[in-house]
Amino acid sequence: MMNKQEILEKLPYSAPFLFVDDLLTIDENGATGTYTFNKDLDFYKGHFKDHPVTPGVILTETMAQIGLVCLGIYLSGYIDSAASSHVMLTSTAIDFMKPVFPGEKVTVVSEKVYFRFKKLHCKVEMKNEAGDVVCKGTLSGMVTTKLNG
Repeated sequence: MMNKQEILEKLPYSAPFLFVDDLLTIDENGATGTYTFNKDLDFYKGHFKDHPVTPGVILTETMAQIGLVCLGIYLSGYIDSAASSHVMLTSTAIDFMKPVFPGEKVTVVSEKVYFRFKKLHCKVEMKNEAGDVVCKGTLSGMVTTKLNG
């Protein structure tokens, strides 16, 4: 069984496109993790002029990396420890309620709806440090595996 650090090491991202700081919990039913949006990230320079806000596509990506990809890697290792897994996002349905500003820390919680035939479908929710829901919805992805060795 993979631990949290091993899952983080298997993520196929690096800065500046890695949106996972910490994986707090993970099991066969879901994942919880955090990320702090550094105020110096390039996309803040143009979104929006003089009033930067984190783009919805970046919030969605953050939810996908924590709530779908980390969980998919965990579930794949749970089934086949000799495989290296990647999760490809296939669909999203996200509602946005509040903005996320530069410097804010968010927590993403995902709950597995189902994982079958290599398709993972999750309910996800992102909260700010005040505990307010900033966005929520569903994400789906296909888990691909390659045998190690």
